[in-house]
Amino acid sequence: SSAEVKCSLCVVGIQALAEMNRWREVLSWVLQYYHVAEHLPPKVLELCILLYSKVREPQVMLEVGSSWLRDQTNKSLPEYGSLLELYLLHVLLPLGRFEEAEELVRGCDVFDSEQQLAFLGTICESRCQWTQREEMHLAAEEQQDAATESVLGALSQKLLTMLTLLRRALRSMSSHFCLLPYKKMLLATFLLYLVVVRLDPASPTSLPF
Repeated sequence: SSAEVKCSLCVVGIQALAEMNRWREVLSWVLQYYHVAEHLPPKVLELCILLYSKVREPQVMLEVGSSWLRDQTNKSLPEYGSLLELYLLHVLLPLGRFEEAEELVRGCDVFDSEQQLAFLGTICESRCQWTQREEMHLAAEEQQDAATESVLGALSQKLLTMLTLLRRALRSMSSHFCLLPYKKMLLATFLLYLVVVRLDPASPTSLPF
């Protein structure tokens, strides 16, 4: 049928765009032909979810997948259960959308009680792993902040020590100069003037009148 041909051509187009590393254009390109997310064929939706999960951009399929799964017409399709599982594992759980995942599983009539419990257990396990990763990330950030503060503290302490030593040196020099007799200081200044200015052949003041 024309719908099957259209779906097959879209599948080929998705694969071609992915091979050309133009995966960012896939979803917008597909929606040009199907207009709304609810009308996407299951095979096209499956490829899009897998593609954006592989490139680690699952958030692209968040709204599209949710709209497709909540459509009443799509719930009667035989592929609905597998697509719901795919959406949970490759979109919701990697993004940490655990409450939305639990709500979707509990409201699904396709799964029996055992399947629902299995999916809810998977969601709980994923939530625990997510929490552990967050705690490890926070602990690493705290260690990095503590190391930075330690380095800054050491630098500030060294700077304070250097300023203290410089102040002592300046105070010692000033007291030393204050103890020198006035005539000796004047004589030293005059001798320095003779050495630097008058005896410099390149200086204009060293030339005769």
